[in-house]
Amino acid sequence: MTLMKKWKLSAVCALLVMGVLLAACSSNSNNTPSNTEPGSTSSTQPKSTDDSQATEKPKEKQNISVTVYDRGNVPKTEGTVEENRWTKWINENGPHNVKFVAVPRWESREKLNVLFASSSAPDVIFEVAPHIKNPIYEQKQMMPIDGLIESSSTEYKKLLEEYPVLKKVGLKADGKLYEFARLNEVAPIHTLLIRQDWLEKLNLKVPATTEELYEVAKAFAEQDPDDNGQKDTYGIALSFQSGFVIDQIFQATRWVVEDGKLTRNWENFKAMSEFKKKLFEEGIVDRDYLNDNNGAKAKQDFINGKLGIYPLQINWISFVNNELASLKKNDPNAKVVPIAYPESPAGKFNPAFTNPVQATAFVNAQAKHPEAVMDYIDFLVKPETARTLKYGNEGEHWNLNANGCPQSADLEKSKNEVSWSIDLQMMTSFLPDDKCGKIEVDFDPASNPIHAEGLEMYKAAQQIYLDTSKPYVEITHPEHMPQLPKDLDLISSNLTKPIDDIWVKAVVGGKGYTPEQAMKDAMDTWNKGDGKKVEDWFENWYKNDSANAFLAKDIYDVLKQQMGK
Repeated sequence: MTLMKKWKLSAVCALLVMGVLLAACSSNSNNTPSNTEPGSTSSTQPKSTDDSQATEKPKEKQNISVTVYDRGNVPKTEGTVEENRWTKWINENGPHNVKFVAVPRWESREKLNVLFASSSAPDVIFEVAPHIKNPIYEQKQMMPIDGLIESSSTEYKKLLEEYPVLKKVGLKADGKLYEFARLNEVAPIHTLLIRQDWLEKLNLKVPATTEELYEVAKAFAEQDPDDNGQKDTYGIALSFQSGFVIDQIFQATRWVVEDGKLTRNWENFKAMSEFKKKLFEEGIVDRDYLNDNNGAKAKQDFINGKLGIYPLQINWISFVNNELASLKKNDPNAKVVPIAYPESPAGKFNPAFTNPVQATAFVNAQAKHPEAVMDYIDFLVKPETARTLKYGNEGEHWNLNANGCPQSADLEKSKNEVSWSIDLQMMTSFLPDDKCGKIEVDFDPASNPIHAEGLEMYKAAQQIYLDTSKPYVEITHPEHMPQLPKDLDLISSNLTKPIDDIWVKAVVGGKGYTPEQAMKDAMDTWNKGDGKKVEDWFENWYKNDSANAFLAKDIYDVLKQQMGK
């Protein structure tokens, strides 16, 4: 029996009737009413008929601290990531007093290093990246939570019993449980979007190979697809996550399986850099793309109708409410569709998916009130908490639709007051509930034309990308890669940036620095830096231990169950 077959998906509705994104959605008509204003306490909590419970004194509120990702997406009118309507709601409705500590999303390693080095790290750390968490574990700064869950938990303990796979991803090398985890709907989180109206105007077909992708991008940059008489459009984006999606198209992913062995990947990186170099040197892309280190410029180019092919990491509802809505406002005739990853010299692949089983939080070994921390985790796991943090207040932000699922009452209000609360939901299990647990139930096609178009895009992306006949681009989700020993992890970390810089130089370094030379230099850097030790470790791990790991085949097992196959 595979690991995933241990999932009891038939019990999903009995566990949570909810839907939340990555990511998915949630609902439960029997939950505590959430139509009170944030910052107020509901007076309609169900009262126990048990006399012993009625006389029992409530727990004393303790002071605990937790991290929260800072993406810079909280509107100024709503406050800050540490103090806003939903952090206030948590404090007034939750079991304890919570101090929120902002951690920049893309600089969390540096921030957490400073916090732990200064002995000021919060009690609970919300973090998904293994390369950030593993050193903290090695330094014995994580608290084992097996006993804490057994003695103090209700909600999370119940979830563990229902889904044992949650425990597997939270275990460390010493056999103890250290991380809390959640369940996600499997959905594509990378996509390749293209302006279909530009394809039609220039009489081009959807590119099926990377050579055709280059030709289409070149036409978009040179043949005035927006018909304004100027050469002011870009064929494709390369910055930030866009560049990473292109890497995936070429399976430039560091580790690949060849002849049954896990090995370091060099040839695919060479092919990727040749492709990017051609785009760069011919002016098909923004030549200043390296300075667009968060993708904001590429996003604006797309919104302003100046970008033909947009590879991106996507939150579907957010994309529809923001980028797509803005594009359609600027150009009502714009038509955007997702397309399959074109075939590269390495093959044809599915993109990255959401992590089906994601470890999201751990407890600081120095936490003074572990039981209070467990109370807080249990509070976050509750369906009614998840529903409020996802949708807001019933009657104010949402109402139940005809299917009995939460539906936004005012999209603009939800966008401004709720949509940015995703990082407070990191203990919410985004279950594949057929009624309300899918991403698509968050669309409102009946009353919103942009949502109708967005839903069509999303369904097309599912059809294109959730194709188990094509290989998954990685050996597993990055969050399930094995933990290197400390000495080898240091070697790997020290080699990452120098080698990445070599591939960047191959793209922007002019005709005097070729991808062939870059591959030679990258391999020399790897070998001189003891990279072979890392390579040998991964090869041995794959040979002897991969059977117990959560790999691409396990992701596909979850996907097949989700699709009813």
